[in-house]
Amino acid sequence: MKTKEKDYAGVYQGKALIADPIYQYAWFTVPSPDFPSEKTEKDIIDSPWIQRLRRINQLQSARWVFPSAEHSRFQHSLGTMHIAGEFGRYLYPSLKEVCGDAPSVNFVEEILRVAGLLHDVGHGPYGHFFDDEFLEQFHLNHERIGQEIILRKLGKTIRAIRRSPTGSFQSGETLDPGQIAFLIKMPEGSDRKQPLWLQLLRQLFSGVYTVDNLDYVQRDAYMTGFSLDMVDISRLRFYTFFTKEGLTLHQAGISALSRFLNARLNLYTNIYYHRTTRALDLHLQEIFRDTMNILFPNNPLKALDAYLQLDDWYLFEQVREWPGSKNASKRGLGREWEKIHARAVKWKMSYSAELSVEEVRKGTRFSRAEDYERQIRSFLPGPLKDLKFRVDLATQDPRPINPMVEGEKRINIYNPLMGMTSPEPLKDIYRFIPARVVHFRVFSPSHDHDRDLSLAAEKALGTMDAGFKTNI
Repeated sequence: MKTKEKDYAGVYQGKALIADPIYQYAWFTVPSPDFPSEKTEKDIIDSPWIQRLRRINQLQSARWVFPSAEHSRFQHSLGTMHIAGEFGRYLYPSLKEVCGDAPSVNFVEEILRVAGLLHDVGHGPYGHFFDDEFLEQFHLNHERIGQEIILRKLGKTIRAIRRSPTGSFQSGETLDPGQIAFLIKMPEGSDRKQPLWLQLLRQLFSGVYTVDNLDYVQRDAYMTGFSLDMVDISRLRFYTFFTKEGLTLHQAGISALSRFLNARLNLYTNIYYHRTTRALDLHLQEIFRDTMNILFPNNPLKALDAYLQLDDWYLFEQVREWPGSKNASKRGLGREWEKIHARAVKWKMSYSAELSVEEVRKGTRFSRAEDYERQIRSFLPGPLKDLKFRVDLATQDPRPINPMVEGEKRINIYNPLMGMTSPEPLKDIYRFIPARVVHFRVFSPSHDHDRDLSLAAEKALGTMDAGFKTNI
């Protein structure tokens, strides 16, 4: 009897639990007492590259609007690892049916888990804002940097991992850092060089519903305290499988997909597009690139070791000293950062309206904020022609892909009555979701001229409604 108890207790060796507010518990691999020197997920989690994500906030500006939203990229990465593994094990039978050469189920589970854990490893301070306002000048994004970190800094550890939380790989199977780097990057022309099973798995990171956005929708909603429709991931996963066309959703799962898309749209409308969130982003746009060009005047790919230190905490510690600097540029930037950190919101909303996404797409509306600004200025009274104001269109967003403008994407839907799979336009599913608008706002430094700006904005929008030809 004692021997049986000892044998059964062995199932707990080599794995541990992480408490999580979304999943209750998520497990991860740790060295087994029998092999204390083995490499496991714990080695990657404890690496300075993943620990660095504790110091990068998940929400760049919304955390100043929602006080409880102090979660980090680290928490999100652990959650994405967990959900990636869950999908991997569930989808394995259909993957194997389509791709007879697919590796073992434990291998597939683990390659997805490691990719989920590392999908955000390349992020800089202020997350996606860093991509658009700084990395763009080097023709880079956080995914490309993440690939280099995986290949050059974590590759040796990744190759040494030999099991997932549910079991060992088959003989001869070894994780390839290059394949993990492939998974975390958006699709491009060279994808066909990879085996089909890996191309299919990549759709879990770049499709309509991904292991990334399934986690952040739940996590951001929970951490902000925002009340939204339940995201039924269990049903969505149950009706998901692979066909030769790729990741496919059974027709019976469309309701779960619609609920998720609606929840995601609500998150954008009420959190990422909150008027104060957007006002803070406008202020950040004015100072972020100049700040980063001083703090880190390098192409990150040529200075990865230095990039390791670049996070939200480092930025904060540096710029808090700048208001007293002898350098005029630093001094001016430092004063603006003081306002941001003190939540002294520079831009006040003077006008707000909602435009149809379809109108913008069809060219009956401007697509750029600058075009609206010119039109509004032309309708301001003479003394206010030089008034300082900004137009903000909440479709141009430095966060994960904006669901309001991805309607041209297609999703494979399986019809059980016809026994056929067909790629359906996502916009057909969005048709039944009400939030199909672009948030149009005019911001100014004070509320002193709200009436004048509102009247001018109404005239500008009304002129377009009357047949004004745009330059789109």
